[in-house]
Formats: sequence, C-alpha cells, structure tokens
Amino acid sequence: MQKALGTETKQSLASRGFGNAYLLLALTMLFWAGNSVVARGTYEIVPPMALAWLRWTLAALLILPLAWPHLKRDAATIRAHWPILLLLGSLGTGTFVSLYYFGLSKTSAINGLIINSTVPILIPIAAFAIYREKLSRSQAAGIALSFVGVIAIFAKGDAAILAKLELTDGDLWVLAAMLIWAVYTSLLREQPRMHWLSFGAVSFAVASIINFPLFLTEHFIFEKQIQPTIGALLAIGYVATLPSLVSQIFYIRGVELIGGNRAGIFLHLVPLFGTVLAMIFLGETLHPYHLAGFSLILAGVWIGSRPERSLKIRLP
Repeated sequence: MQKALGTETKQSLASRGFGNAYLLLALTMLFWAGNSVVARGTYEIVPPMALAWLRWTLAALLILPLAWPHLKRDAATIRAHWPILLLLGSLGTGTFVSLYYFGLSKTSAINGLIINSTVPILIPIAAFAIYREKLSRSQAAGIALSFVGVIAIFAKGDAAILAKLELTDGDLWVLAAMLIWAVYTSLLREQPRMHWLSFGAVSFAVASIINFPLFLTEHFIFEKQIQPTIGALLAIGYVATLPSLVSQIFYIRGVELIGGNRAGIFLHLVPLFGTVLAMIFLGETLHPYHLAGFSLILAGVWIGSRPERSLKIRLP
C-alpha cells in the first residue's frame, strides 16, 4: 500500500513538473549554460571536434528508441525532403556546435556565453539576407546597439586592441557559430511537417556524420586525442544527454505550454547561469567590460523586439 502511494506521489510530481513550463525552460537554459562551461573546462582532455562528434553520435543512439515509431511513419517525408533535412542538420547541430566548441577552446566561457546573447539580433539579419525580409527601424537600432556590445567584449574594454585589430580568435569563432545558428533558425520555416522526435533523430545523425571527418582530422593530423579520464567520460556523458536530448524535450514542451515568444525570453538566462557556473567551476573572472557588453546586447535585443509603434528613439 505504502509502495503504491509512493509510486503515485512520484508520478504526480513528475506530471506536475512536466506541466510547469517555467521549470522546464529554466532547467533547459541551465543545461545549455553548463554545455559551454563543460566544453571550455575540458577541451584539453576532450578536444572540440571529438566532443562534438561524440555528443551527436551518443545523442542519436539515445533518441533512436524514442523516435523509431515516428521515423517509420515519417519515412516518406524524410525521403522526399532529404536535401533540406541534410542542410538543417548540417547547420543547426553539426556546424554550429563544432564552431562553438572550437571557439570556446580559445576564449573564456564567459565571453562565449555573452556573445551567445547576440542570436536574437542576428536572426533578423539572416532572414533579410536569405528571404529579403525588411528590417524595421527598431530592429536596425537594436542590431547597432548589440553590435557595440559585442565590440566592447572583443576589445576587452580597451580601444587600443581595436585600433590594432587584435581581436581574439576564439571570440570570432564563437560569433561565426552564432551566425550559423541564426541562418539555421531562419531556415527552419522550410522544415517539413514531421514529428519532432523524427526531426531530432535525423538532425543528430546528420551532425554525427559530418563531424566524423573533423574528429578524424583532429585526432590523426593534429594529434589531439581524448584523455582516458573520469572527467572526460563525465563531460561526454553530460553533453550527450542534458544539453542535447533532455533539453530538446524540455524546450519543446515549454514552447508547447507557453508559446515560442514567451519561451524565447528564457534564452537570456543562459549567459547568466553560465557566468555563475564559469566563475564557480573554472575560476573565471567577470570584468566590467563583460557587464557593459552584456547590457548593450540585452538593450539591443529589447529594442529590436519592440513593436515599431512603441519605439521612442527618433531615427532618420
């Protein structure tokens, strides 16, 4: 009797938790923030391309049992739309993560996380470039302000660095990753109608395939091998589960409960959580230029997301 009550209580708690969008989305952002910290903290024992390849390979294997019934039902759709699925998987999961992990091996986790905040502003730029969607005045103002924030981070608060064009390679790789993600997000409108588990399984598999030659190049040509340590195993296990499979389930459920616009606001928790984690686990320091750059990026995102009629800034 007590065992049955205990089981019912656990099921009730799980059901309530899965119905709480705010909890699910907050956990998703925490897991995504942890992904950046783990990638930065372990790049010497798990090189970036190895981490990217193992992440998607293991994630594909983990999602396959859940996705299999849907994959069978969506088989015809997958065959008919394989070019766009290949492109989306190559960009959104494959190339994005590879560039991001590589960038994090050359810059701080805090820098990477704050540059991550430019995505909401980069998306309308990508949509303009691909679909010729016009930018509103508020979006243009937001883009300009966020760009100043990114430059502040690149320059580390020192104008002399910009004058000498001494930008950090890692920061540029991270920014390139954000541009790829913005393009991917814009192209998602081309995604065929199929179950999200099918889409996830296909995306993970594509990412695994395209990252495999990068992993081999890193391993054999650049001679950067995975170190057989407990830390390496924990890092691989973490990125393959919580920021990948679990976060995808939680994020999709959160969007289902409260909508995409409200869910998108939670993305700003990623640099907040990540900065705290980087300070605790990596011993990184939060500098004034981080706060200044992040404030400008957030202000730009806020301005860029406002309806045109509510914009108070006078523009020519």
